[in-house]
Amino acid sequence: MSNVEKNSVNAIRILAAEMIQKAKSGHPGLPMGCAPIAYELWGRHMNHNAKNPKWANRDRFILSGGHGSAMLYSLLHLFGYGLTMEDIKNFRQMDSLTPGHPEFGHTIGVEATTGPLGAGMGMAVGMAMAEAHLAAQFNKPGFPVVDHYTFALGGDGCLMEGISSEAFSLAGTLGLGKLIIIYDSNRISIEGSTDLAFTEDVMKRMEAFGFQTIDVEDGTDCEAIGAAIEAAKQDTTRPSFIRVRTEIGYGCPAKQGKASAHGEPLGEENLQAAKETLQWPEKEAFKVPAEVYDNYQQLAKRGEEAEAEWNKLFSDYCAKFPEEADRWKKFHAPVDAEALLNDADFWARTDKPAASRALSGNLINKLNAMFPNMFGGSADLAPSNKTEMKGAGEFGKDNYIGRNIHFGVRELAMSAIANGITLHGGLRTFVGTFFVFSDYLKPMIRLASIMGLPVTYVLTHDSIGVGEDGPTHEPIEQLAMLRSLPNINVFRPADDIETAAAWYTAITSQNTPTALVLTRQNLTPLSGSSKEALKGGYVVSDSTKEVPDGIIIATGSEVALAVEAQAILKGEGVDVRVVSMPCMDIFEQQSDEYKSKVLPKQVRARVAVEAGKEFGWGSYVGLDGAVVCMKGFGASAPAAQLFEKFGFTKENVAETMRKVLAQN
Repeated sequence: MSNVEKNSVNAIRILAAEMIQKAKSGHPGLPMGCAPIAYELWGRHMNHNAKNPKWANRDRFILSGGHGSAMLYSLLHLFGYGLTMEDIKNFRQMDSLTPGHPEFGHTIGVEATTGPLGAGMGMAVGMAMAEAHLAAQFNKPGFPVVDHYTFALGGDGCLMEGISSEAFSLAGTLGLGKLIIIYDSNRISIEGSTDLAFTEDVMKRMEAFGFQTIDVEDGTDCEAIGAAIEAAKQDTTRPSFIRVRTEIGYGCPAKQGKASAHGEPLGEENLQAAKETLQWPEKEAFKVPAEVYDNYQQLAKRGEEAEAEWNKLFSDYCAKFPEEADRWKKFHAPVDAEALLNDADFWARTDKPAASRALSGNLINKLNAMFPNMFGGSADLAPSNKTEMKGAGEFGKDNYIGRNIHFGVRELAMSAIANGITLHGGLRTFVGTFFVFSDYLKPMIRLASIMGLPVTYVLTHDSIGVGEDGPTHEPIEQLAMLRSLPNINVFRPADDIETAAAWYTAITSQNTPTALVLTRQNLTPLSGSSKEALKGGYVVSDSTKEVPDGIIIATGSEVALAVEAQAILKGEGVDVRVVSMPCMDIFEQQSDEYKSKVLPKQVRARVAVEAGKEFGWGSYVGLDGAVVCMKGFGASAPAAQLFEKFGFTKENVAETMRKVLAQN
């Protein structure tokens, strides 16, 4: 390795250590240990172009060990992605482009928001699945317009987290040959040696998952790292796993190979010692030799040339296959929301009671006919979730063109994979499971919300209506949990029109995930339901008075119950309004005028009805109102008996309103 190349590798180390030292917080261990991997991969084996970070056929790189963000920022700066030295100096500071963990959509060149260990591994599998599917959809002989790799770099922590095993098990089953995982094996965790808690043979585990496994004994040997990457590319039938044995904090004599290198600044004295050990030529902080910048500029030309070649290929492809070119545009364009809003068939009413999971299934297949880039599936529950796209085929090792994904019983990985598919671009994805298991999805739903990814979650069996399966399968607190997340639309529709509104919101969303909370129990079509459900809350059955005596607010299957209670009260001379609240999140985005029109402030006699925990309803019923909600867990019995047992009857709702009125 030439002196310029050696300094180019060390530039990653020193910049990372300096920005962490200036911030007085961060993780220097990974950047210093993995700098040779990063330099070799980005400089010689990965197709990327700083001048067009969104190039469709670029290779994707995910830093799954997101705490090592200083390494990624050093790369983005050195390769010319627009991160200035001032940005580098502002690492971890307010409003900087260099936050503590990489954030998609915030920093150019960051492909995914990472931080929770292992999440990046799951998202990488999703990206590789998207690449395989789009290649099957669009490539023609001599025209591989979709032909790129997904690389993910992570360490021992990523491999310990269960999400990586879930995701890798599926990746091996699917034979994702364009997926390359690089394992930073430094044998150190925060608490000390990995021998404390992690002694398994990782290579055998990855072999069992169906990966090609490659070992690099010396993590400072760029030539060996490069040979391993090229060997990984040669195996087109299996994903590849490259273990690189590194030393955490490499180059800092007092910290190298020690747990203390992981998550704290080196200290000024140790930083200077590292510069001397690495023979760094610059004395001034945040100073990089001109020849190092020149070297990175030369390396960057490789990516520019690769994109230029692809642009020529794609231009010829479009000329030869104009229909495919049009299809490509449709895959990558947003949904025509206005056209869908006016599509009579999409909004067509049903004439008999049906579970919203079944209504959703019908809508999925209507959307499937409209949007051939629908790509999704369920965690081994498609027959129950009604998530199968008819005639779309099964996505698998021998049929990447199929659009129904069988995730297996892997909810956590499934939700990370959905993020990866969405991040890749060109596809609209949805995933499905029972609502109670949204607990398994939640960490990755949270990342989708942070990243602004319009993933759709089909969550069925929404309440004690699950019945005989009992409390383990009856969601109680999950609605409150999902609603507490910022930037997600949680829909619990009450009938066919509201289910259509939920799917309309999901499929037209560009920056917000959507959770569809759907019933197993049948729902009766409501005469008063309408597209106003798109506002999140609306009057579904009004009182005859200008100012109603009270308001009953309900969601899902309880809206019909509220309407029945309204009729009982009307017979007694009590005239109340019924408000359906399918999505609190969207209702809160409406104007104050609209919200006051639906829920007049002077009407303080309010009752909320929902077969879930009451948490979150206080802001709607106030101190003077009441709730008919679950106080504890459910039970095992037929659904009708459970609704009666826990007070979800028209008589109890009416009585609750009487008590509220008596107190007001």
